[in-house]
Amino acid sequence: MQMHDVFEMTDLGEMTYFLGIKVIQTDQAIFISQQAFALKILNKFCMSNCKIVSTPVAQGKTLTSNGNHGRVDEKEYRSLVGCLLYLTATRPDIIFAVSLLSIFMHCCDIIHFKTAKRVLRYVNGTSEYGVKFEKGKELKLIVIGQGPLMT
Repeated sequence: MQMHDVFEMTDLGEMTYFLGIKVIQTDQAIFISQQAFALKILNKFCMSNCKIVSTPVAQGKTLTSNGNHGRVDEKEYRSLVGCLLYLTATRPDIIFAVSLLSIFMHCCDIIHFKTAKRVLRYVNGTSEYGVKFEKGKELKLIVIGQGPLMT
């Protein structure tokens, strides 16, 4: 028995947005991204015009909770990390950095906040990135910008 035989349903057509995630569908692929949300985060934390970096975390960077650095507003830090955590739904390239930052929610200092801002600087240069699901025989995860699917 089909669901539409039991329940009243309406076909809304092809999905384009779901929970702030943009969905682009073709016969061969589905591309999801959160570019609008990424730009909103950049605006919220006054990082829209920041200098872009090529990696979310500096090479060899280690974070500890034992630093003697100045404290920062924990509420703002938690808000920033929370936004970045939601962004990881379509950005596997920042998962490591954001997971690292989330460990220090209870004891953040200036170094942690600067590291979080570096992730934003990376996001500023890669806001169009997302996840593309292609039809195929093998399963691969590739992070790309939305450009190739749009043409």
